[in-house]
Order: sequence, then structure tokens, then C-alpha cells
Amino acid sequence: MHNVLQMLEATADRLPAKCAVADPQSQLSFAEIRDAAQAAGTWLAQNGVLPRTAVAFYLEKSVTAWAAMLGAVYAGGFYSVIDVRQPEGRVRDMFAALDPAIVLTDAVNAERAHELFDPLRCTVALVEDTVRGDVDASLLASIRARATDGDPLYANFTSGSTGTPKGFVAPHRSVLDWAQAFTSTFGIDETDVMGNQAPFDFDATNKDVYSSLLTGATVQIIPRTYFSNPTQLMDYLCEREVTTLCWAVSAMCFVSIMGGFDYRVPTTVRRVLFSGEVMPPKQLRVWQHHLPKALYANLYGPSEVTCNCTFFVVDREYADNEVIPAGKAFANERVFLLDEHDREVEGAGAVGEVCVSGSCLVMGYLGSPERTAKAFMQNPANNRWLEPMYRTGDIARYDENGDLVYVSRKDHQIKHLGQRIELGDIEAAAHAVDGVERACCLYDAARKRLVLCYVGSVERKQLKETLRERLPQYMVPNNTRKLDEMPLSKNGKIDRTTLAELARIRR
Repeated sequence: MHNVLQMLEATADRLPAKCAVADPQSQLSFAEIRDAAQAAGTWLAQNGVLPRTAVAFYLEKSVTAWAAMLGAVYAGGFYSVIDVRQPEGRVRDMFAALDPAIVLTDAVNAERAHELFDPLRCTVALVEDTVRGDVDASLLASIRARATDGDPLYANFTSGSTGTPKGFVAPHRSVLDWAQAFTSTFGIDETDVMGNQAPFDFDATNKDVYSSLLTGATVQIIPRTYFSNPTQLMDYLCEREVTTLCWAVSAMCFVSIMGGFDYRVPTTVRRVLFSGEVMPPKQLRVWQHHLPKALYANLYGPSEVTCNCTFFVVDREYADNEVIPAGKAFANERVFLLDEHDREVEGAGAVGEVCVSGSCLVMGYLGSPERTAKAFMQNPANNRWLEPMYRTGDIARYDENGDLVYVSRKDHQIKHLGQRIELGDIEAAAHAVDGVERACCLYDAARKRLVLCYVGSVERKQLKETLRERLPQYMVPNNTRKLDEMPLSKNGKIDRTTLAELARIRR
């Protein structure tokens, strides 16, 4: 295979009537989503979308949205979803980077889309209109004949350390390679039902939708609003008989902290795969107690390596003061550590920056060759042939089993009172304290103070006294702030920028 549409077409031929994707309002079989995507591809190609150009989507995730996103691929282009909750300035920055000929929107967001994009002289169309037309099979065939596995498939945006949108472009080959490794590793097949938590503008969605296209599994799209209503969420998981969850850690913590299992247990779930942040063991134990027969796995990897590059199957309950390993590399991916001198290090206890090479790498950052060159480079430990790699900026170590264990972000290693400190070590100690549900440590460089923000029932004074017993004095937070809830980014990770503003951190 050299195009992800070949996965869709093969599965549609094999399982034409089986449900491919559903949301609370509608569903499409594999044959129906293929036909809708081909109709959308025809419409887009006839209305100005050229091969290797972007189609932007300004809408909420839905069955129709996914069909039209595949339609962008049929037209030879690549898709990029712009979150409708993004501020106007950021939306315009994304638009400028993508330079799309067409923006597709839904009825709910159409008025706002026209306000944003009409002044930019871009065609704005309703996504529903694109999937209902005729299919020009010869046009689509001619487009496919010119396609390669190196063509762009999608572009997603992350903030980066500056807050400026950073768009990365993933090719077909990376997703094809990754989907095969992912589904075979965890035994996902046509009997599975994927409970989609991730937004469509986040690459974690790949775990659901491309697993479905490859294996014939069904995707049940979970609306974003359900993750603020635990009873509605648990009802949906039970009624749709979901078997597999590929969720952000924050989504899992929402269920465990808000007492979702006390209301209802989705007994069909047999696979829980989590990623995005370090999983607090006390929150994972809640899941393990209510779903003791499920497989649990920690997935690690930045978006730049196509979803995840390592995995670790959790084979026991972890204590509050333990860190669940990130594990070992997926098939056909090379994951290694480089020290501060760019030398590869190995063996138990070795520490370095996580670097990744292989077909999993994306194609760099959209319209930003300087930023691409800084993150994607020749492996400095290899001077014999071309070996592009990605520097993740994450620090990890090897344990005695050869598994990677995440330590911290490179930029979360600070020097305080003459000592080098990993902020992640302080967070891990805080998570081990009874009454702490989530914790995040920040460094106020201007005032040279460690600030710990947390959510939970324990009082600040008691937390600080407990940490004094468990941490060296120079690692004990100078300030602790108790919050009603932890601010999260749109992708479900702790929003450190917003947290710093709440804590009045001076950087």
C-alpha cells in the first residue's frame, strides 16, 4: 500500500455493510464512507483542490467530517482541522500556513467561518454538500496514479514553546507503517469498537480512525461535551459497547476523579491505551479495580513521530511513588538516548534525550525550514549514511529491564539553589501524597521559587509537610497553590502557560 485510501477500499470490499464510524446522530458503513469520501473528493478536485495542497476544516468532529477529510485525500490533497474554539488570531496564523483553496465547515459554524475566511478570499463550503454529489471515477483514478507514499496526508498544529502555531505535515507512509504496527501490537481487529476521545485536529485520532480503516473496527465518536458529564460519557461507552479506549491521561483522570465508575462500569472495554502525560498510578488503579480484566498500556511519543513511538503494557498495580515506564519501541521504529555530547547511551540508569528515527517521522514543519532543521536532523552518532532523526526534547532513562522511563521535558530541568532539579520528580512526589489528584510544578525564574499547583482534598500546609519528609530540602516547593481544577489545553494536557498566569509566575 502507498495510500491510506487503499485501506479504506480493501475494508469496504471485505465488509461493505459493517458500521465504520458513528456519532450520536448518524453512522456510515465502510461502503458508505468510501462512497461519501469519493463524492467529496470529486467535488473538491472540481473546485480547485490540486494534489499536495491543503483543505482546511472548520467544524466539530462528526461522521460527515471524517468522510470529507478522506475526500480531501481522494482529491490528492491533505486535510487540516482548525479547532472552532481557537482565537481569531491563531486561526488566521494557521490559515496563512496552510494556504488552502477551500475551507469546509458545518451548519453550526458556517456563519463564523464566512466571517473569518471570506475576507481572505477563500471558498467556504458546507461539508454536507460535498459528500452528496456524483463520483467521477476517472478523475479520481488519474489523481491516484500520480500519488506516492511520500505525499502529505494531514497537517496538525501545536503551540510550541512560543505559543505560535507550529504545523507539522505527516505523509501517507508514516501512517501506513504506524497503523500496521499499532493494530498488530494490541490485536485490534474487526470485532473492536474504538471510543474516539481525541479531537480531529489532534493526531491521537489516528489511533481510532486508521485502526478502523485497516482492520474493520468500528469508531464511535464521543462528543467533546461528554467529557464534562461523567454519566453521559459512561452511558455512551456502555450503550455503544466500546472495547478499546485510546485516551489522553486527563480524560482517564476525569472518569476516575469524578466517580464515573460509581455510576456505571463499561464492562465491554478490554483495552485501555493512554498517552499524552505521565499517568498518576493512583488514578490508574481506579480503572484497574473496576476493569480488572482489561489490558492497560502506556503509550509515549510526540506528534512528530506519528502518534507514539514506544509502549509499555502495565502488568501490575504501581505504587503512588512509582513511574509507569514508557517502554520499548514499536516495530520498525528506532528510539534511543543521546547524552549532552550527542553520544548514544545504553544500559540501566543511562539518561539522555529521547531521539527517534525510522519511517514514523513526519515531514517537518509547514513553511518553517529553520524550525524543521532544528528538530529533524542527521543522527550525530552516525557518520556513515543518511539517518534523519527527531529530537523530542524529552529526557528519559533506561530501567533494569531496558524500558524507557520518562523523566522530564528538557526545558523542565532547572537549576535551583545550585542544584539541578527535574520538575517531574517533584510532581511525582506530590502525586504520591494522599489527597492529591493532579499536580504540576513550575519554576518562577525571576523570583527563584518552586511553585506547586495541585487539585485535591489535602490542605496546603499538610502537603508541604509531607513533601519535606520525602524530598531534599532544595526540592521542596516554596509555594503551593490549591486549585479547583487544573487548566487543560485543547488536547487534554495540563496547560502550563495558563497555569503560570494563574500562579503569577514571572519568567
